[in-house]
Amino acid sequence: MVESKAWDWKIVKNKQEQTWLEPSIESYYLIDRWQKQCKKDFLDLGCGLGRHTIQFAKAGFNTAGFDLSEESIRRTAEYAKAEKLDIALKVGDMLELPYPDASFDCILCRNVISHTDTAGMRQIVEELKRVLRPEGECYLTLGSKETWGFKQDWPVVDENTKIRIEDGPENGIPHFYADYDLIQELFKDFKIELVYQLEDFYEKDGKTLNSWHYHLLIKK
Repeated sequence: MVESKAWDWKIVKNKQEQTWLEPSIESYYLIDRWQKQCKKDFLDLGCGLGRHTIQFAKAGFNTAGFDLSEESIRRTAEYAKAEKLDIALKVGDMLELPYPDASFDCILCRNVISHTDTAGMRQIVEELKRVLRPEGECYLTLGSKETWGFKQDWPVVDENTKIRIEDGPENGIPHFYADYDLIQELFKDFKIELVYQLEDFYEKDGKTLNSWHYHLLIKK
């Protein structure tokens, strides 16, 4: 199993920082869905700069934020203080979540649990199952084997994993990539409520780039 490595949030500033402070589109759907289901205890797994941590706390959830990066947690704590929100924040490794069994009704882990190898992914799935309550739900994203990153000549860890080599906050971080068959195998102990593959487009250095991710909603 590869060693976990955090994003280098210290170099995420200015325009890039603003991008990571804006909640994702699906977070608004999840808030509405989970409020209707009377879910209360929420974990933002891999909270980054706190965009969803703050958003869910403002929506009335009992919110916990968790990240491997001390810089991430420090900046999320500052954000929470400025918003006068009481949020439980912890630094740690998602391979061993520091929470008791059945702690959460709902979990969001967007663009985070792919930062490991295949063995690590299997362990993280077990941790999700452990900390979710019965009928608890988790929304997560996984890198797709259709995306450009899986086709790069980066160091190979295993048949599903490469180490990302490029300038930026993800340099040196392992990336796990999945296909639909692998998703079904990984989450066989959950009910898969939805799964779809989404292509994102973005501009960088005058070029149009794209990436593919799977989005899943699973229930224990």
